[in-house]
Amino acid sequence: MTTTLETAGGVKVVKPTVASHLRDYLGRIRGGDLGAMPAVLGLVILTLIFGTARPETFFSAGNFANLFNQAAGLTMIAMGLIFVLLLGEIDLSAGYAAGVCGAVMAIMLTEKGYGEPLALTGALVTGMLIGLVLGFLVAKVGIPSFVVTLAAFLAFQGVLLNLLGEGKNISIPDGFIKSLNKDSLPVVWSWALAIGAVAVFALIQFMRYRGRAARGLVTEPIGIILLRIGGIAALLLITTAILTQERAINPAVASLKGVPIAAPVIGGFLVLWTFVLGRTSYGRHVYAVGGNAEAARRAGIPVDRIRISVFVIGSFMAAIGGIMLVSRAGSVDPNTGGSSTLLYSVGAAVIGGTSLFGGKGKVIHAVIGGAVIAVIDNGMFLMDFSSGTRYIFTGVILLIAAGVDALARRRAAATGNR
Repeated sequence: MTTTLETAGGVKVVKPTVASHLRDYLGRIRGGDLGAMPAVLGLVILTLIFGTARPETFFSAGNFANLFNQAAGLTMIAMGLIFVLLLGEIDLSAGYAAGVCGAVMAIMLTEKGYGEPLALTGALVTGMLIGLVLGFLVAKVGIPSFVVTLAAFLAFQGVLLNLLGEGKNISIPDGFIKSLNKDSLPVVWSWALAIGAVAVFALIQFMRYRGRAARGLVTEPIGIILLRIGGIAALLLITTAILTQERAINPAVASLKGVPIAAPVIGGFLVLWTFVLGRTSYGRHVYAVGGNAEAARRAGIPVDRIRISVFVIGSFMAAIGGIMLVSRAGSVDPNTGGSSTLLYSVGAAVIGGTSLFGGKGKVIHAVIGGAVIAVIDNGMFLMDFSSGTRYIFTGVILLIAAGVDALARRRAAATGNR
């Protein structure tokens, strides 16, 4: 049997079995609902390729920790871009917006003499103001987001140059900000965080199962829930075991162990924005506007406010990304947030599984896509490929991801699963 019938509150409810659940999942895939599966498979394949080519370096604990620091800034920016892309919009200014926010923080910290809390607040407020202006121009004035953010892309380069005096480099002092994307948690705290995360995840899964069952709703098979919890537990505990190994070249001088601080920062924002999109009315409104703005407007959803809000969130996360970029570099300069930052951030969102056509995407896609980008850049660097070759390869991967998205949408339309 693939399903069983239960009585909940006098109402017969279909309870899927593990086999029927897996068949439904495979059916959704055949129908074009691929989600993050292509990105996960790509990440596994790339990891195996680079790990086989450079096993002594790629699979080392030091390189593994470096991947988190390398991906942190662009992953944060990509998380914000997810919200913008869900509405079928684009933000081409996110990279340099991150740079401007990082520069504001560095100037407040060093030249103005403000403490770290005020400097961080200044960067975040700057990001939200940028998003408010961009969102207003798109939603209220009616200028296409491509044009607005392209203009902002150019303007923010000039703002960054003016803030830094046409090429000045501002180093930030040692402290909390500098440690965000450089230092690691103590080993004890690393294990406590991993075990606590597994426990909280398991609790949420079981509470959701009990809540749906109590209301007579269809629940996932308990086997699937246990498998999901086991998978997350294995991932977090194995990762922690690797990262708590000694990574210092000379441990007698200075020991280097523990989970990079960037990892729980990424995890924290992943949980926050996943909750916002998946468990709040605001998140449902974002998906509704992205799926069909006119239908959402007729349903009473404030479409313009939703449009403005996603740009605010996008630029707020760009500010977080700018903080992480400055923290990793230990300074800010006119190139902060420039070069390939925007392209990699958009690439992370799309490669992870977010649709460029709007209405489909999750915050986890930014994390998975960011990991793919970091693995490509890191692995090809270890294999001594030139920068040009790395750009070409990353561009090909992005094109493949966009092609998969287009084909999946076509398949979903053909099968009625849109």
